[in-house]
Amino acid sequence: MDPILLARIQFASNISFHILFPTITIALGWVLLFFKLRFNATKNEAWMDAYRFWVKVFALSFALGVVSGITMSFQFGTNWPGFMERVGNIAGPLLANEVLTAFFLEATFLGIMLFGFHRVPGWVHTGATFLVAFGTTMSAFWILVLNSWMHTPVGFEMRDGVAHATDWFAIVFNPSMPYRLSHMLTASGLTVAFLLAGLSAWRWLRGDRAEGVRLGLRTGIIMAALLAPLQVVLGDLHGLNTLEHQPAKVAAMEANWETRGNVPLVLFAIPDERTRENRFEIAIPDGASWILRHEAAGVVPGLNDFVGEHPPVAPVFFAFRIMVGIGMLMLAMGWLGAWYLWRRGQVPNLLLRGFVLMSFGGWVATLAGWYVTEIGRQPWLVTGVLNTAQAAGPLPASSIATTLAMYLVLYGLLMVAYIATIFRLAAAGRVAEKVDGAMMKPGSAPGDAASDKMGQGAPA
Repeated sequence: MDPILLARIQFASNISFHILFPTITIALGWVLLFFKLRFNATKNEAWMDAYRFWVKVFALSFALGVVSGITMSFQFGTNWPGFMERVGNIAGPLLANEVLTAFFLEATFLGIMLFGFHRVPGWVHTGATFLVAFGTTMSAFWILVLNSWMHTPVGFEMRDGVAHATDWFAIVFNPSMPYRLSHMLTASGLTVAFLLAGLSAWRWLRGDRAEGVRLGLRTGIIMAALLAPLQVVLGDLHGLNTLEHQPAKVAAMEANWETRGNVPLVLFAIPDERTRENRFEIAIPDGASWILRHEAAGVVPGLNDFVGEHPPVAPVFFAFRIMVGIGMLMLAMGWLGAWYLWRRGQVPNLLLRGFVLMSFGGWVATLAGWYVTEIGRQPWLVTGVLNTAQAAGPLPASSIATTLAMYLVLYGLLMVAYIATIFRLAAAGRVAEKVDGAMMKPGSAPGDAASDKMGQGAPA
């Protein structure tokens, strides 16, 4: 097999595994700060119970994110030496900023979050929680600055085939960075919202009626209801920005072959790059033109204008639809859950089971969106500056294939262990216990069946 393709698959598998964990920690850090501030304001121990449980999930996610990130950085030297040789003057400082301004904050103050509640003053513990949350966001900021610059490079000049920065402000605030950053931060929020709601719903359905579980469930549902429509708006703005700067990617997302107006929105098709057409197409007339140009006759770029320079169509086309489909499901579930909380004060068990099934739905949507972004950039690694083949190293295919197989096995085992550990933590965190044959809430008296009466759903 082609060593460049194997190297791409290896890096894709590594970053696919790695991105899952920052996607959780970025937003979960702020959720933990919210829990702590609510505890400070109300002195309700339930908020601290929620904090103690979810900080364990945060720590586990942080650990796996660090480990997988380190192996990814090694591949810059082994598989992609041309990347740092050509654009290292820009990529190096941005990656260093991520470590110096973000990672050290997380690593330093996480210990206080985990073990310092009874060992340091309350304001110190709250401050540590804020600094960890801030650190995760800054980490995302610097990584997305670099990634966005690779898509829309500005603020540099080439000297003897090497990129040199001429305007760091332009590099950091490159044309796609605000859209990519806001879209990713909101994706993290939605991922955590459904993890909160899903795991809390699982605990509730198993009989854990602790107040902290109820608060976690309510927080997750409200987050989903608020963030899902925001993500729709941000996604539209991001798409318009991509249309301006990377029209070939948009053409692949829509599987549109000819530049024209009145372009339909393709709901399903099988793109055929050999014949340059779509098979089994199901489409809404003028839909793509309305979305991308806001008028039926709006002209949308076609793939035939980028022959030899457009990304593989099928992966981008299908990944985009997976991302949008899960996003619409999140929107529906978030609003439905919020409506039940508002009007009825409880969530029916059927919807609770739906949230359990969607516990890791944010991961699927995030990966699909990431594949649209990164595969859609091909054949470029840095648009117009460095293509993928130019950055590849001299490693033989056999060496890459061996390490790829090792990575895949290890990542599979770690993923199973991670999910199993989270559910084990949830089961171990169960506060309710049977007393005299009745399921009781903490602090209730023997014979009090109040918690049993809630069995038909989760309360508000």
